[in-house]
Amino acid sequence: MTCCGPGNMVAVESDASAIENDDAALNALSRKLGDGTAQLEFAVPDAHCAACIRTIETALGSMDGVRSARVNLTRRRVRVNYDLAGRPSELAAAIRASGYHTYVLDPTQDGDGDPVFGEMVRALGVAGFAAGNIMLFSVSVWSGADAATRDLFHWISAIIALPAIVYSGRIFFRSAWRALRVGKTNMDVPISIGVILVTALSLLETLNSGKHAYFDGATMLLFFLLIGRTLDHVMRERARNAISGLARLQPRGGTIVRPDGSRDYVKLDEIQPGMELEIKAGERVPVDSRLISTGSSFDYSIISGESLPHHVESGETVIAGAACLSGPVQVVAERAAPDSYLSRMASMMDAAETAKTKPRRIADRASSVYAPIVHTIAITTFLAWGIFGGDWHAALMNAVAVLIITCPCALALAVPIVHVVAAGRLFERGILMKDGAALERIAEIDSVAFDKTGTLTRGNPRLVAASLPDDAATEMAAALASASTHPLLRQ
Repeated sequence: MTCCGPGNMVAVESDASAIENDDAALNALSRKLGDGTAQLEFAVPDAHCAACIRTIETALGSMDGVRSARVNLTRRRVRVNYDLAGRPSELAAAIRASGYHTYVLDPTQDGDGDPVFGEMVRALGVAGFAAGNIMLFSVSVWSGADAATRDLFHWISAIIALPAIVYSGRIFFRSAWRALRVGKTNMDVPISIGVILVTALSLLETLNSGKHAYFDGATMLLFFLLIGRTLDHVMRERARNAISGLARLQPRGGTIVRPDGSRDYVKLDEIQPGMELEIKAGERVPVDSRLISTGSSFDYSIISGESLPHHVESGETVIAGAACLSGPVQVVAERAAPDSYLSRMASMMDAAETAKTKPRRIADRASSVYAPIVHTIAITTFLAWGIFGGDWHAALMNAVAVLIITCPCALALAVPIVHVVAAGRLFERGILMKDGAALERIAEIDSVAFDKTGTLTRGNPRLVAASLPDDAATEMAAALASASTHPLLRQ
């Protein structure tokens, strides 16, 4: 993952910044929670580790009127609950004061593409190209090339390495600079210091015709670090399938029935409580509604896991996401899309992904003290080798090695990633995780008792026998079944 907002995010950020200083506009954009509080979401594309989460949440949590602030590292967003009587225009300023770019998000719009992934892939390609070519020259140097040939290869390596390090390393350099600018540190600070020192030392050695230059090491380090961050980003995007899967179950709109009997298709965010909707066979209910036509059957497997149709009588509630099996039917919307059943399920999944379980709390605490300790060890190594060994060149190299090899990315990234991947895998199997701590409790289970009205099934009925008299009748029945939306006939 990257710590910098891609260039094509600048336009989005510029548009959003126009309303970030307008309290009335922000309150209009927020989601009202009904208890005198509201909720806003901000993009934080720079966030990439546990230290980032801690910094942003601490800065927002210390503000007056802020009830809670939770960072979702997978989606690079921070969700803030605040008092309506407060000043939401100060929220974005607090995030930026923590060293992170941000812009307010419109909950009715979805982003297109994945610019963060594109930037990382380009940086990875440049670093890999530079590292591979420099290694070819390094082999000749290691094989005993004479002084003139060695200097030539060092200069060629420098010409390849310097622009590659600037381009590929900016992902780490910008993150480190933003943290240092506000008096904080993160895991990219020691990485950036190490790469810059190795590059500067190698350039100095090349200017002085030295025997050793480490351009290959600097570019190779960036290459491997970018591989890890790219894979981490891909895994997090895949882990978002749980929430994305819920969103796909909700239609993009619905057919409303006007008072004069005409019908129009409107977007999901335009459907308001009290509107009459028509649901055709096979369509899903866009928002929580009340059935006003005669009783009908719906597919409620998203809720109960049961494949058998659920019969709803006239006047009863039909939840969003339920598929109509015997339409068309008329319903009256009871809730707007953000308050529907599917939206609440997505919110529960989001809360489960960001829940602070015990392993995540340990990782947060460890990463918060990591940078000061490692920097202290690196300085101590440099001074000890220089004072007692007398070789300041070796002292610098050893100090740089300490900065580079002690990066706790596994601790800060692996724990949250395991959490969100587990939530996604459970959703794929029809299990919604409401509380993140459930993963810890699952590990203690040694027996399970099922109460399924006396029968435990796989939920996928299959044809085991047919009593039709001949093959023609069987083919006719199969043709009729193929045109039906009934769950038993879709198997």
